[in-house]
Amino acid sequence: MKKYSLLIAVSLLLSISAACKPSNENNKATEATAQKELIPVEVETINGMKRAYFASGCFWCVEAIYESVKGVKEVISGYSGGHTKNPTYESSNTGKTGHAEAVEVIYDPKVVSFATLVDVYFGSQNITQVNGQGPDRGSQYRSILFYQNEEEKKVIDEKIASLNEQLEDYKVAAQVLPFQKFWEAEAEHQNYEKLHPNNPYIQNVSIPRLRRFQEKFPHLLKEPKDH
Repeated sequence: MKKYSLLIAVSLLLSISAACKPSNENNKATEATAQKELIPVEVETINGMKRAYFASGCFWCVEAIYESVKGVKEVISGYSGGHTKNPTYESSNTGKTGHAEAVEVIYDPKVVSFATLVDVYFGSQNITQVNGQGPDRGSQYRSILFYQNEEEKKVIDEKIASLNEQLEDYKVAAQVLPFQKFWEAEAEHQNYEKLHPNNPYIQNVSIPRLRRFQEKFPHLLKEPKDH
């Protein structure tokens, strides 16, 4: 009788423990909610240049897209949106750091507005794909728009609302989060498409994505001499 009572007690304890332990999905949801409640960090304007931060799949692709836009001075690949310090390409790819591959867009607001950069963002991706873009799948490739103040958040929210009205069976998948910190990626990931034009991924994924964007927004592109 004691044996059966002991087994029942152990089973009960295990059940309680399992019920109290949050699932992976619950952890992710809690983390996302906590991030939304953070106060956004506003980056200082330097020499008239502002900075904007976006995540939209592989940063090699996103960097090349924004580099082609008039008014954009420079684009840096990196990581943002997570909970660990000093993320690396290897650690972020595990999906455990919470970071997404992201870009820092350094731009001249007299030439291109934040609102236009958001148009570039949505016009260069599959806006309904969750946790990835194209063949790149996982939370490290999820889409995120980072805002630094309420004005930027309003721009983002209004554009998402407009897009959602146009979608019938889906909704915009991108997260909207207050900007906290951008971690610059390793040197080998900077200007990757430009430096590795014959790489199979660049040939088959990145360049076609860039060309689709260029065909849709020819009026936003830099003159060849500006590249």
